Amino acid sequence: MIDGIYILANDVVYDQLVALLNSIEANAGRKIPICILPYNERLDKVKVEIASRDNVTLFEDSDVIAYWDNFAIQIWKNYPRAQKTWREWGFPELYELPMHRKFCAVDGPFDRFIYFDADTLLMGPIDYVFDKLDTYDWVVNDFQYKSELKFIFDGSPEQIQQIFNSEKLQAQVFCAGWFATKKNIFSPAIRADLLEKLISGEADVMAFLAPDQSLFNYMVLRSGISYYNFAYHDSEQATGNHWSSQFDVVDNILYDQGRRLTYLHYMSISSSSFTKLCTGEDVSFPYRDLFLYYRYLKSPVDRPQSFKRPTLLTRLQNTTKSFLNQRANNIKLKYRNFKDKITQ
Repeated sequence: MIDGIYILANDVVYDQLVALLNSIEANAGRKIPICILPYNERLDKVKVEIASRDNVTLFEDSDVIAYWDNFAIQIWKNYPRAQKTWREWGFPELYELPMHRKFCAVDGPFDRFIYFDADTLLMGPIDYVFDKLDTYDWVVNDFQYKSELKFIFDGSPEQIQQIFNSEKLQAQVFCAGWFATKKNIFSPAIRADLLEKLISGEADVMAFLAPDQSLFNYMVLRSGISYYNFAYHDSEQATGNHWSSQFDVVDNILYDQGRRLTYLHYMSISSSSFTKLCTGEDVSFPYRDLFLYYRYLKSPVDRPQSFKRPTLLTRLQNTTKSFLNQRANNIKLKYRNFKDKITQ
């Protein structure tokens, strides 16, 4: 049985990817094979990084990628409410379609695996997560259930109840930025059944701003596979994982009231913030030094030694760009920035 880790990435999140890979190597407790799922074809820097690591590969099964791209396209193109809303918001017709390539992991080489968004850092050993997969089919460790259900499912209460028939649905939703499961967890029969249900109208319960997350939640909960959330089922021992929480930093490891974190998620902090920081721009966000430590763990001489404020022209350009995208950003933040929504 092969255990592994998948990460969705491209050159845009290169600095975050390097930091994550280094954190896995430093903190996983053992050497684990890692497979990079391609967000798109912008992979020049990613490929160079992969070539430098003997346990990291690139997912290159074009048939599987095409299958899950098409799976998502069929769902969202047959969801009129999402299409209308995305047009009104000025978003692409198939908003965040490449995010659905996370699904390729279930058809990949690893028998059991953990998926990481690139904007995470591993803080501790993960064998306990793999062990839980001996009992459950889908394992997560987050506090999404403490947020509002509408961030995952925003159909009418009657429709949601009719589809899921569960009084505990709020307690079962999860963040799709970090999860563990098994190869082929969604059989061809399950996929066909869920796709038919979604196209026939059940997609109307899903939220729009994180479409892959809504779809993951739908497929896990609708298929009835067994599910476990450490943060819900073992809340006394669970730690937080979101950057907005107050953690103690000890030897470049985060602790929550004395308990070592499994991972830190920089969710909703833009990838450009990390890129600018790594070019020496004075960008501020929580646990910035921790990120820099892992980003340059293997190349400390390349770490910026000082940081400069952007020029007046750059600040004006950024302000203009921010103004032009204000409406879209406000919508994104409303649904995706859980700083004030998640209690950890």
